[in-house]
Amino acid sequence: MTQFVDWDLAVATAGAISKAGPRVSFDEAADVVGELRTLTDAAAGHVVATTGLESQVAHAPVQVVDRADWAAANIRGLRTVMSPLMERAMSGRQPGALIESVGSRITGVQAGTVLGYLSGRVLGQYEVFSGTPGTLLLVAPNIVEVERKLGASPRDFRLWVCLHEVTHRTQFTAVPWLRDHFMSEIEAFVTAAQTDTEQLLDRLRRGLASLADAVRDPNSRASVLDLVQTPAQRAVIDRLTALMTLLEGHADYVMDAVGPQVVPSVEDIRQAFNRRRAAANPLERVLRKLLGIDVKLRQYAEGSKFVTAAVERVGMAGFNRVFTSAETLPTLAEINDPDAWVRRVAS
Repeated sequence: MTQFVDWDLAVATAGAISKAGPRVSFDEAADVVGELRTLTDAAAGHVVATTGLESQVAHAPVQVVDRADWAAANIRGLRTVMSPLMERAMSGRQPGALIESVGSRITGVQAGTVLGYLSGRVLGQYEVFSGTPGTLLLVAPNIVEVERKLGASPRDFRLWVCLHEVTHRTQFTAVPWLRDHFMSEIEAFVTAAQTDTEQLLDRLRRGLASLADAVRDPNSRASVLDLVQTPAQRAVIDRLTALMTLLEGHADYVMDAVGPQVVPSVEDIRQAFNRRRAAANPLERVLRKLLGIDVKLRQYAEGSKFVTAAVERVGMAGFNRVFTSAETLPTLAEINDPDAWVRRVAS
């Protein structure tokens, strides 16, 4: 079996470039881990009360991890999903030129570098690639580092983060078809990329040229993600973007909707956190663009506006019709026009 990515090298690379995180004593670290686990359980009740969604399947306990462990978990998930998809996508072809030109070790280093970079910025994640229904990960060093930078109440900030991530867990466990739908879209994206080796390499070369342009000009609007997509892939990307915008916006809505009765300093945390999201030096902006993080930041804002508008119009029960089937999910156009979704689905 051809290995397109040296996954072991990816794990090693991510571990090598992941920073240790803020300085804490052993006792402090143990307290953080214990409190995050406790607050995750508390958040679950608040999420049910706010959304009306309840898990329909059993889920594993939360895993509180460090940066290297988060990167390793994601690399394992990507390997589980991408290896068989890439094998099917290249079935019957001669991948020698691709492997010689790019190389599994190079792509392993690239994957590890990306995940290593992201490992210092992700607070938590519901990881769905590794298996059904998924695993909730909280990155303790990043949570502590951000709460210190924001000057936030540790208990409030940690619960606020847990509310967001537990909402993601609830989405995938209260809506059992959602994970299979998400995975089918990923498969459709890979399948849509099928093309000959020369075309694939040409897209890769143009992507690298875009990378060079973006490094020279931080205000460049070039996007590697745009350049490596076929027209068929762009249709899948539109559906995936709409789905992820909905899920991220829903989680952002819930973490704020729970309110000051549960998180007393929620308004101060949100204001400080939004300022942190917006502030980035030129290099940070380049990396956000190239890794798609700028797109994700927009997803939070646009998705939250969509959910807020839909709930205002039809209530939470009406909004929850969005999770009835793949057909009731909003389109990318409807994300920016909640009334259109309400007329189509919830009126």
